[in-house]
Amino acid sequence: MRPLPALSALLVLLPASACTTGPSLENRGEVTAPPGDSKHLTIGSAGFTESDLLAQMYAALLGRAGYSTKIISVSSREIYEPALESGQIDVVPEYAATFADWLNARKNGADAAPVGSPDLAATMRALRALAEPRGLTVLDPGRAVDQNAFAVAAPYAAKHRLKTLSDLGRSGLPVRLAAGDECVQRPYCAPGLRKTYGIRVTAVDPKGVGTTQAKRAVQKGQDQMVLTTTTDATLDDFGLVLLADDKHLQNADYLVPVVNRSRAGGEGVRKALSKLNTVLTTADLARLDERVDSWRRLPEDVARAYLESKNLIRP
Repeated sequence: MRPLPALSALLVLLPASACTTGPSLENRGEVTAPPGDSKHLTIGSAGFTESDLLAQMYAALLGRAGYSTKIISVSSREIYEPALESGQIDVVPEYAATFADWLNARKNGADAAPVGSPDLAATMRALRALAEPRGLTVLDPGRAVDQNAFAVAAPYAAKHRLKTLSDLGRSGLPVRLAAGDECVQRPYCAPGLRKTYGIRVTAVDPKGVGTTQAKRAVQKGQDQMVLTTTTDATLDDFGLVLLADDKHLQNADYLVPVVNRSRAGGEGVRKALSKLNTVLTTADLARLDERVDSWRRLPEDVARAYLESKNLIRP
């Protein structure tokens, strides 16, 4: 991830009392004030390509709806979530299951049982129940989802007739998995592949999640599979293909806008951002990520061109 820019550092230094529009600690759980509709909104980005793109799209859509916006990049959820509660940030693009589990751990401790799951409806219920007492409103998810995913070399898939993770499990093939160190223990990585799909994961090669090094290891046959994401648009460059998660091992990490209720919880923001819901797909998001990461285009230019192509904003 990118280092915090100067503007983000200023945000961190702002005292909470400078912008305390979220509920006080003693009143959390009883948020009764009507949702606000400030016309001057700050959008938070988590500082990586996809979050930058989404923040730019949010800004353009809100601008079209009559809001004045600025974007701040804050690469740590530990920083931007409290700023979202306090009203220093008004809108952030998030991932449903990941954010639900993060809020759950913050409330109930790091060892709390996960509340995110492959079931989107259940995940959204859990997420909203955790967010609302903090003065946050979680808007409806769209079609795009950025989940963990597993890819193999295209010739390997063709040779063994692999289209799904179930196919790989049934094949009985030994699999050396290129992933992050944590994959050894995480239930949605190596343990889940073994338990849910019966895949013979013989070792985890610690090359990171979706890194160039990890993909090259699979391309060259040093490893048989790589942990990446559903919006990874560089797989073709390495001759890799995704295997479908046909038994839904991965959590429902659908994209959701999260807003500060007292500043951006009104119908105007909801309507503006919901325009993405029926348009932006996982494949679209992968292509947009590629334009920034591989083609070296600016996120604001890529975001605007996409929205114009979908007639959501005017050229």
